[in-house]
Amino acid sequence: MRELVITDPLTAPELELSAVDRWFLPRLRDPRDVVFVRQALKFSAIFWGSGLVYFSGLLPAWTALLWLPALFATQAGPFTLMLHAVCHRKLFKGQHTLLNAWIPWTLGPFIGHTPDSFYNHHVGMHHPENNAFSDLSTTIGYQRDRFSHFLRYWARFFVMGTAELLTYHWTRRRKKLFWSMVRGELAWYGGVALLLLWKPAATLAVFVVPFFLIRFLMMSGNFAQHSFIDVDDPTDSWRNSTCLLNARYNHKCWNDGYHIVHHLKPTLHWTEMAAWFRDNLEDFGRNDAVVFDGLGNNQTVWWCLMTQQWGRLADHLVDLPGAPVRSREEKIAFLQDRVRRTAGAPTPLLRGALPEVEALAAK
Repeated sequence: MRELVITDPLTAPELELSAVDRWFLPRLRDPRDVVFVRQALKFSAIFWGSGLVYFSGLLPAWTALLWLPALFATQAGPFTLMLHAVCHRKLFKGQHTLLNAWIPWTLGPFIGHTPDSFYNHHVGMHHPENNAFSDLSTTIGYQRDRFSHFLRYWARFFVMGTAELLTYHWTRRRKKLFWSMVRGELAWYGGVALLLLWKPAATLAVFVVPFFLIRFLMMSGNFAQHSFIDVDDPTDSWRNSTCLLNARYNHKCWNDGYHIVHHLKPTLHWTEMAAWFRDNLEDFGRNDAVVFDGLGNNQTVWWCLMTQQWGRLADHLVDLPGAPVRSREEKIAFLQDRVRRTAGAPTPLLRGALPEVEALAAK
C-alpha cells in the first residue's frame, strides 16, 4: 500500500494584511477568516456590479446566456462553500452581528440562495438528522446511480423543500429557525416579485435563473456526497458521506471535499480538516470509509454515478489502512452495493417528509 500524500490545504494561508484587512480583523471571531472578508469583498464587486449592469440597461438581458455560465463555473462553488463555512462558524463577533447578514442576505440572492435558507436547511436540519429518514435531504430511499431517482430527489426539494423545512422547524418547536426561514423567504419572493414588475428581463437574469441553477447544483452535490451511504446505519458519519482528497476543488472551496470529517466535526475550521483526516487515517480504514483521491469534485462523482463510470470511481478509491483489500472488480462491486441498496421507496412529493406529517395525514 503506497503512502497517501495530502496536497490539500493543511493550514491557513499566509496573507500580507492590507488596511482593509486590519479594519476587519478585530471584528472577526477567528483571525484565519480574514480570507473570507477578502472573498466577500470580491463577490460584492462581482455580484452588485453585474446587478447594476443589468438593471441599468448597460447590457441587454440576453447576454446573461454568456455571463451566467461563466459566473457559475468560477464563483458558485467558492461562494456557496464560503456561505457553508460561515453558517457553521459565524464570521463576526456578537457586537458586530449585523455584519453576519452581509454574505447570506446581500450576496446570496445574486447566486440563487434565498436569505438564511442555507443555514436553516443545512445547520438547522441536515446535521441534526444526519441522513436518517427524518432528514429532508436523505438519499436512502433512492437508488443513487439512477437519473430518474435523482430527478425525483431534486423535484421533491425544489417543489416541497420550503414547506417541508418550515413544517420540520415548527413541529420541533424551533421557532427562531422557523421565523428566520419565513423572513428570508418572504423577503426574497416579495423582492423578486416587485423587481419582475419593474424590470422583468433583468430580474430573470440576475435573480431567477440563478435560483434554479443553484438548487440543481446543490442537490446534485448533496446526492453525490451521500450516495455511498450505508443504509443499515445511515447516521454513521464514517459511512454516510465521502472524502475527496487532493483535488483543486479543495483549494478553491475550502476543503469541502472532506465531507466525512465535516459530519464528524461540523464546527472544525476548514484549514484543519485535511490534517484531521491525515491524523485519523486508520479510523477511516477501520470504518471502511469511501475516500477518493484526485476525483475532481462532488459534481464529478455525481456525473460518474449518472453515467455508470464505475471503473473511474474504483480507480480513484483509496486503499485505506485497516480496510479490506479489494481488487478493482471488488471495488466496483463494493461501490455498487453501497449505491444501489435502498431503505424504502423514493419519497413522494407531497407525503413522507416527516413522521409528524404522516401522523397528521393519518388523522
